Amino acid sequence: MGKNFKTIDTAVIRFAGDSGDGMQLTGGRFTETTAIVGNDLSTLPDFPAEIRAPAGSLAGVSAFQLKFSSKDIHTPGDKPDVLVAMNPAALKVHQKDLIPGGTIIANTDAFSKKNLNFAGYDTNPLEDGSLDDYFTVIPIDMNKMVKAACDDLDLNGKLVLRTKNFFALGVLFYMYDRPMDATEQWLKKKFAGKDDIIEANKRAMNTGYNYAHTTELFTTRFKVEKASLPKGTYRNMNGNYATSLGLLAASEKSGLELFLGSYPITPASDILHTLSSWKHFGVKTFQAEDEIAGVTSAIGAAYAGSLAVTTTSGPGVALKGEALGLAIMTELPLVVINVQRGGPSTGLPTKTEQSDLNQALYGRNGEAPMPVIAAATPGDCFYAAYEACKIAVKYMTPVMLLTDGYLANGSEPWKIPSVKDLDNFKADFASKPNAEDDFFPYLRSKETFARPWAIPGTPGLEHRVGGIETAENTGHVSYDPENHHNMCVARQEKVNKVQNDISETEVFGETSGDLLILSWGGTFGACRSAVETLHESSQKVSHVHIRWISPLPKDLGEILINFKHILIPEINLGQLLRLIRSEYLVDAKGLNIVKGRPIGASTIVEAVNKMIG
Repeated sequence: MGKNFKTIDTAVIRFAGDSGDGMQLTGGRFTETTAIVGNDLSTLPDFPAEIRAPAGSLAGVSAFQLKFSSKDIHTPGDKPDVLVAMNPAALKVHQKDLIPGGTIIANTDAFSKKNLNFAGYDTNPLEDGSLDDYFTVIPIDMNKMVKAACDDLDLNGKLVLRTKNFFALGVLFYMYDRPMDATEQWLKKKFAGKDDIIEANKRAMNTGYNYAHTTELFTTRFKVEKASLPKGTYRNMNGNYATSLGLLAASEKSGLELFLGSYPITPASDILHTLSSWKHFGVKTFQAEDEIAGVTSAIGAAYAGSLAVTTTSGPGVALKGEALGLAIMTELPLVVINVQRGGPSTGLPTKTEQSDLNQALYGRNGEAPMPVIAAATPGDCFYAAYEACKIAVKYMTPVMLLTDGYLANGSEPWKIPSVKDLDNFKADFASKPNAEDDFFPYLRSKETFARPWAIPGTPGLEHRVGGIETAENTGHVSYDPENHHNMCVARQEKVNKVQNDISETEVFGETSGDLLILSWGGTFGACRSAVETLHESSQKVSHVHIRWISPLPKDLGEILINFKHILIPEINLGQLLRLIRSEYLVDAKGLNIVKGRPIGASTIVEAVNKMIG
């Protein structure tokens, strides 16, 4: 039976089902295959609450969205073309996001009266015609089909039904002309020694593929050609893994032993999990019993001469606050990685948000400045982590790296860099007295204002640092008011000097015009996509993305004054907005949406059109 092939530039698909239906795994397999095919891609895993809601409930729906293209893309897409709904709750939650005329692939076996009632349906939407005028609905008895496919295997019914996600995967592989080889190899590795489970999932996937091939319900297949990416070796990369690699690369290039002191916290835990498996690289990890123990162990490691890191999220940063003040006062290199999540308090552990910029800048006792850098994409987490380490060592200061749940769990094709292309930096440990026959621990470099880093036990370099204010140069405990003022100024000046290491700000578009979109962190992709769309209609709109927020780039003020309007989209209620307005006295406007999801590019386009017509 023939099927028509339609070549398209871009496709957006979303898998949705109960939190036990394996939607993240299914999305991950499709993503990996798409990366192998050579498309550009961007993903958005959407987790329910950590405490699993009852099966079939609206609160328990898990989803995974993937956008893939033959062109350069920056976001996982605003609205999917295809929605795979494994149960009524998944359909109820996600139907509203589907494009008009989009395709719904539904597991009809899950649309029982009980599940329909649980999801708030009075009638079955697959049968009552309510969807027919708006979408193409493809109902499939997935449960029955996987049972039939695995009938002769020695597996109980519950295990067999767990393969229905691979049936759905097979259907999508067929629709978009994706090979299954890589997934079959992954199954063999993942479930090595469990031959029946491997076979059941393979059969389910192949059954889905063959069903899509033979049924009249599928009249068109879609082909997305390879993207024209810069030459190099690529791999699929998510943000947490990229962060881990960036820390390891910094350790290797600096010659410092990497130490991670951390308490597991969503969505940062994967960094701890990853680094703990790299002991063969000399990495030391300490899983602490609480957030305070995690950061103080890292401060101790920094004092002893290690490249010290602690990972957390916003609630953890709140608990670490006093210890971070100690790291600032002792002026030790420490990298604090904050994978932001929805707040306040324990908030929304699995939902993304740009929640913690205020906390990063001001959330400590007294005058306690530290450099703050924010990653822009999942792959950029590598470079941001590496740069944070470099600045921490060069300036002898704690540095906070902000990522977020979207970047941490999202994926994109990542060009593997050559080690020789990474900036070199080496720790300059003190080896001799620096003040006649004495050693002054706070005798600063004129260039960076960094104090010397002396390894405890080095003969002749005995010194004391602590949390009580210290005297300039000597480091002795001091209550002198003039000294306290001077030390506060010096610590701030050290952060200011980091500006010398910040690259010239890139303006995407014209350097002056009607409107400038200013972004930070994970809103990069949506902002860049929005500006590209606006350029297609000849709008005089430009885009600037800032990575360093403390200090801000030297040239940012000169850029801002060249635009009639400034728009700052954020997944918070205007944290960067307030900083920019106060620092540069410009009438910037915010686009602030705090829903636990990234801002869509179309939302930004709409806001711009309202501002400038």
